[in-house]
Amino acid sequence: MNKEQIKKALEQLRKTSKKRNFDQSIDFIANLRDINIKKVEDNVDVFVTLKNPSPKKINICALVSKDLKEKAGIFDKVISDDEFIKYKNKQETKKLSKEYDVFLAQSNVMSKVATIFGKVLGPKGKMPNPKAGHVLTLDMDLEKVKQKIQSTIRLKTKSERIVKTSMGKESMTDDQLIDNFNILYNALVHGLPKEENNIANIFIKTTMGKPIKI
Repeated sequence: MNKEQIKKALEQLRKTSKKRNFDQSIDFIANLRDINIKKVEDNVDVFVTLKNPSPKKINICALVSKDLKEKAGIFDKVISDDEFIKYKNKQETKKLSKEYDVFLAQSNVMSKVATIFGKVLGPKGKMPNPKAGHVLTLDMDLEKVKQKIQSTIRLKTKSERIVKTSMGKESMTDDQLIDNFNILYNALVHGLPKEENNIANIFIKTTMGKPIKI
């Protein structure tokens, strides 16, 4: 998409959005057309790595076997498979799901993770996803995994023909936001059956502001 169009929309957004006492997100919103979201092949579900990640920290919980527990200590929380029994209590799993944004799982405990955590994490869209690099092995560079997760977001249709995600924060420069916008736009286009023909219109907005059409 034309850089000047995006820049003009960002200028309008900054001009019309009231200043708040927090760093507002700037959202990317795409309304879609000519797709049937009841069909798997028409749904969008892609993971996108942004060039300029949001300064917001993503809290990560790793579900692993004992042989990876020490190495996985770089994440915010590590739960080894001998501790899984505690999370058969659904309330404990619900509490965990609220505290962490992303869940990783070691490949050899995935079946246990699905059995114990799946009923809570699944409906929340937080089950470890191989497409997003959320499945770990012993030989992985976990520092690289962590860095990538901090830069990765998900574009997904749910119950409506719309895709919405944060493309950054108000505090970021226009050039950073434009780079992120184009990465999201291109990923969305390639994730649609008829590419650009399935996009009705695109807006950007701050957390508490009005949408600006691009």
